[in-house]
Amino acid sequence: MLLSDQNPNHFDSVESRRSTASRRKLGPARRLYYFLGLPLLRLIIRLLTSTYRTEKVIGATNIDPFIDGNRVCAPAYWHQHHVIGSTLVRSWIRRGFKACFLISGSVDGDVPERIARAWGAEVRRGSANQRGALARRDQQKMMKQGYSIVTTADGPRGPKYEFKSGTVLMARIAGVPMLPVACAADRAWYLNRWDDFMVPKPFARIVIAIGEPIPVPREIPLDDLEPVRANVQAAVMSLMKESEDALQAT
Repeated sequence: MLLSDQNPNHFDSVESRRSTASRRKLGPARRLYYFLGLPLLRLIIRLLTSTYRTEKVIGATNIDPFIDGNRVCAPAYWHQHHVIGSTLVRSWIRRGFKACFLISGSVDGDVPERIARAWGAEVRRGSANQRGALARRDQQKMMKQGYSIVTTADGPRGPKYEFKSGTVLMARIAGVPMLPVACAADRAWYLNRWDDFMVPKPFARIVIAIGEPIPVPREIPLDDLEPVRANVQAAVMSLMKESEDALQAT
């Protein structure tokens, strides 16, 4: 049975409680937006992303063992790249990938949650860097059920391009590899916020780079996680430059 078919109160966790709390804060105007504006927003996103031209996917086969073998990993990309990154994950879901997005527990995370669920993904609310046994247990439970938890590694509030240690700790607890992802677009809007959030313009040319899985064994002592975190951060930065260079070469 899929988790979406279960009682929404099934998970007694920090994420589930924060998700419920955020909905209680919704005013009439925001509720109206979610029920009437959200379908329109999903349509706009679908139309916009359908115009993108993916010129190249570097390392496209690096995801195949996890889809074909029903294996779990921890995909991670920068918060800035969430439009393209989440669209990429959606294409994996269509191939049978069991994805669970880790989305902010604030009210602002309600729209991304609804969109992700419409794609067939599971959602946990909170952040990979969140402290506490309940949060860790919830993330580990999802991975034990075969879900790969997708994170924006520097989210939800930055600093920009700084890989959060909680994402690596999450992978270490479950004993699954990190899967770094980056992308580039030849033309885009950049929102004036901490992450310079990128929204590729219609008919933008896209290059995506998927890195090789980076093992995070359970046996690694907690004191030795920092080199692993730095290694994954460097991998995502390298993939970003590689995708930018490949885009210029096309």
